[in-house]
Amino acid sequence: MILLLPMLLCIDIGNTHTHFGLVGRRAGASTQYETPTRTLDDPAHGIGPRIADLLARQPGIEGLAFCSVVPDATARLRAVLARDGFSLPVFHLTHEKKLGVPIHYPRPAEIGQDRLANAAGAQALTGIPAIVIDMGTAVTFDIVTREHGYEGGIIAPGVELMRRYLHEQTALLPALDDSIDVARPIGHSTIEAMRIGTVIGFGGMIQALLDAVLDEFATRGETTPHILATGGSAALLRQRLKTPFRLVPDLTLRGLAAAWDLNM
Repeated sequence: MILLLPMLLCIDIGNTHTHFGLVGRRAGASTQYETPTRTLDDPAHGIGPRIADLLARQPGIEGLAFCSVVPDATARLRAVLARDGFSLPVFHLTHEKKLGVPIHYPRPAEIGQDRLANAAGAQALTGIPAIVIDMGTAVTFDIVTREHGYEGGIIAPGVELMRRYLHEQTALLPALDDSIDVARPIGHSTIEAMRIGTVIGFGGMIQALLDAVLDEFATRGETTPHILATGGSAALLRQRLKTPFRLVPDLTLRGLAAAWDLNM
């Protein structure tokens, strides 16, 4: 499908995967792609060939906006763009850029750039106050309030990290697939017991963390926040989270586009 609206190529470099997509300037994200971060600069299979293909197939791309939590991969992306002669404007989201909300945090440089993009996306999509739950390699909660803007949040292990740790740190526990289906709360095999522990236990951890943050909002007399979820494991929350929330798979990319509009 060829979109006729002006678009940005937005890239979110994570610890495990690099997500990128075309974000229509007035229509949200249209398409998402994913590639392992470790192959980002592979001449045959990395992001360079995909960027070239998108530029060839999609008219109206105005520029590129990106965020990264992997400094080495940031340098590799810039090398790819230089190598391939990328001539459009490039915007790198950092704590020094405008988000649409102020940052109230002792050391802003420590905030993951994807978390900044999520805050910008929440402000653009729903307004504040907002809580963003990003379900990646690590689970992050980003808290944006009316009084202070971006305040900080919570970092916890993601479900895949929990599963990998169980397998790698024990002699007999096997590696699990990515299934989130749990039929009963008592496992009748090792694999079933591990899946119950990680799926139900993980969902319970997220709910407990969210309850604590909502209690803090209530204590302060804050307006009830919008709750947004994004990231590769966010679908798990549909079954396990009791509190209503909005699933926005492309929130980080939308936040990059929103930050572009404020800065470029």
